[in-house]
Amino acid sequence: MGGMSASLAPADLRLCVAPMMDWTDRHCRYFHRILSPHARLYTEMVTSAALVRGGQLRLLEHSQQEHPVALQLGGSEPEELAQAARLGARAGYDEINLNVGCPSDRVQSGRFGACLMREPGLVGECVRAMREAVDVPVTVKCRIGVDDQDDYADLQHFTGAMLEAGLGVLVVHARKAWLKGLSPKENREVPPLDYARVYRLKREFPQLVVVINGGITTVEAVRAHLAHVDGVMLGRAAYHDPYLLARLEAALYGAPLPAREEVLGHLRPYVEAELRRGTALKHISRHLLGLYQGEPGARAFRRALSEGAHLPDAGWSLLERAAGGRREAA
Repeated sequence: MGGMSASLAPADLRLCVAPMMDWTDRHCRYFHRILSPHARLYTEMVTSAALVRGGQLRLLEHSQQEHPVALQLGGSEPEELAQAARLGARAGYDEINLNVGCPSDRVQSGRFGACLMREPGLVGECVRAMREAVDVPVTVKCRIGVDDQDDYADLQHFTGAMLEAGLGVLVVHARKAWLKGLSPKENREVPPLDYARVYRLKREFPQLVVVINGGITTVEAVRAHLAHVDGVMLGRAAYHDPYLLARLEAALYGAPLPAREEVLGHLRPYVEAELRRGTALKHISRHLLGLYQGEPGARAFRRALSEGAHLPDAGWSLLERAAGGRREAA
């Protein structure tokens, strides 16, 4: 392996689903792939130490159906990240993404995540080491700034360092991260969104593929952003209202809109195979709670799953009953 990373065509990244801790596990990604054949999916963040020092290779498990899927890594040791990237590429991931945006305390104490925005030189070293280790694209996800770094020049400087390191794709969460005084949850909601700053970045670095993230919740908003940047990454909206992914697949790629029942039906072979492997239904069904978001009977569907999925004998029939109960409640 080794050498230059392949570059990504912007079209590949028009629609992405963000890496979300405790949410975008392999079951969630399989479900999202059914809703959107084109979206680029991202794993939850995996620390390079867990893979390299901890030998936690089970964290790399994913289904062949998930592609195109990216592995998100957290870390700040270039050599360790290079090794972790190698493991990810060997496991079959289509892209390795470095987290320079997560504001949690645990992340800061490990010197990775958003605090790395203060060290563009180090991030550049990490990117270079990862690019030399693998042939798949290496990308970075960052914020527009951190704490008192409130000047566009800081983001400009950071981006310049990324380009020097050979980066081709930057995903920007259009909020600052406050490392002191705000919880990770507040950091996703409190700092104001500044889309204009990300648009400006794309104008000034036209050679860079720029994907925008943060507070994007509708098909119309996605279309509006795509007039300015190369791609859009959805986070919580895609999780809480997953059918939005099917709507976007129709709007961006011209796919016919599937009925929600059809989506559920496509999940059946996967659910049954996982149950045979010993996976409890609740680990899969928790990602499906929003499938009928905004539809009549949505509450009945959620309730049936929430009340039944943790029972030891819960199986596919519960999902069928939940969908049937929703129709009756509608």
